Amino acid sequence: MTRIKCCGMTRVEDAQLAASLGADAIGLVFTARSKRRVTLAQARAIADAMPPFVSIVALFMDDDAELVQEVIEAVQPDLLQFHGQEPDNWCAQFGRRFLKAIAMGEGKAALHKLQRYPSASGLLLDGHGLGEAGGSGKRFDWSLMPRDIAQPLILAGGLTAQNVAEAIRVARPWAVDVASGVESSPGIKDPHKLADFIQAVRQAG
Repeated sequence: MTRIKCCGMTRVEDAQLAASLGADAIGLVFTARSKRRVTLAQARAIADAMPPFVSIVALFMDDDAELVQEVIEAVQPDLLQFHGQEPDNWCAQFGRRFLKAIAMGEGKAALHKLQRYPSASGLLLDGHGLGEAGGSGKRFDWSLMPRDIAQPLILAGGLTAQNVAEAIRVARPWAVDVASGVESSPGIKDPHKLADFIQAVRQAG
């Protein structure tokens, strides 16, 4: 069964709806570069509202270690996720399981970067270009998803209820990650898009 992460949550009610519909994880963005950035207070409220077995993932992009540590202490996320140029040892320094996002905007040329993060619990292949933030709604060639990587692979970038079944069929990811594809505006989730997306993943799974 393909797992589902709903990212860029900014409101308690959106996160609760995603969880009730069957999302496996909720993503909270802390980097100042994102339109979906949450405060520590927002993040705590969302995390506290989550039922058991829904993971909280905290996202960063080339942020200071002090911010990462502050979020860990205040929110207690289950996973960290890094979207920038952070090396493997930097990501691992916090003693927390982490995901590393790989910008697939370069296409096949980006695949060699998957070997650089042996400490990562999973690798997230996103459609944005190098140096760009996630949540851009850009997709990449799903057929590039490798089959010889030991870590679980998460597919992100440009996914919607209309194309996620095809994406799962072609890429065969461990999980899918959606943000802009279920929004009415950045950080605000559309209940119907959210429900349709999760249903489409479950039916494809």
